[in-house]
Amino acid sequence: MWIATSAPMPRRPSLIHRNAPLTPTGRLRLARCVVDDGWPLRRAAERFQVSHTTAARWAGRYRRHGAAGLHDRSSRPHHSPRRTPALVEERVLRMRREHQIGPLRLAARAGVAASTAHRILQRHGLPPLATLDRATGEPVRRYERSRPGELVHIDVKKLGRIPDGGGHKALGRAAGRKNRNGTGHAFLHTALDDHSRLAYTEHLPDEQAATCADFLRRAAAWFAARGVTVERVLTDNAWAYSKNTWHHTCRELGIRPRWTRPWRPQTNGKVERFHRTLLDEWAYQRPYTSEGERQAAFPDWLDWYNYHRPHTGISGRTPASRITNLSGQHN
Repeated sequence: MWIATSAPMPRRPSLIHRNAPLTPTGRLRLARCVVDDGWPLRRAAERFQVSHTTAARWAGRYRRHGAAGLHDRSSRPHHSPRRTPALVEERVLRMRREHQIGPLRLAARAGVAASTAHRILQRHGLPPLATLDRATGEPVRRYERSRPGELVHIDVKKLGRIPDGGGHKALGRAAGRKNRNGTGHAFLHTALDDHSRLAYTEHLPDEQAATCADFLRRAAAWFAARGVTVERVLTDNAWAYSKNTWHHTCRELGIRPRWTRPWRPQTNGKVERFHRTLLDEWAYQRPYTSEGERQAAFPDWLDWYNYHRPHTGISGRTPASRITNLSGQHN
């Protein structure tokens, strides 16, 4: 239901009500027929296939406000006597700014319903916490390089090895705890292209400077074999990436090294997100009976990720599809 007001509301041409029988242009034609050309309301209503009251409404608005009065208006009521008091809204907003908490916890602290806290946040244009940087409270700024190889993210994921016979997933908590002694860790070194999300991963025994430098050489060669020249690499500030070994290797390969800001892993978020996917869909996807069994399953999973798995971060395409002709070359 439309509510008449004494002055026209701001123009909103792109938000036509889905059930509106007339667009603003049609309303203007109808109103001009009645007001300027003297048509009877019933004749105009029949001509434009609307009710008599609808024709009268648009003709009346045209008389009072001209063409500007024929655009859609907000259906918000003039008065909301049951709206949450301003002091309560201010308390909710203050706690959101100070503590960075969501509607459920805000509701418990402010003494209102969670739905009420949610509406307050929406009314004041505060985005969901998932879209914010938790350290600063600022919206996360997402970026993507324009071409493959312009930036490659590199990171290491430390992963506990599975003992022979299986760990707790295969044997249960108690037996798995007894069988895990001396298994150690595997180190998953990953190089992931920022533009395409194409990934190269190796299982290595450690994350020492020499190991990381050798991995970079192999990763650069792997990308080159697929038509991608690595121009820059982005790493965190781990010890291995600050040594001269890393600097010399980058210089030797013609690659410019870059580092994330301290305590800001979000800067390298694409490879961090890849490692989470890797853990969910390969490392912990099923109970393995040995580390060898899990490692044997990895090449097929990585092939599936690069060539067949739709990636939501690139509109459902596969990483290989963003590398020129790479998908067509793969069997």
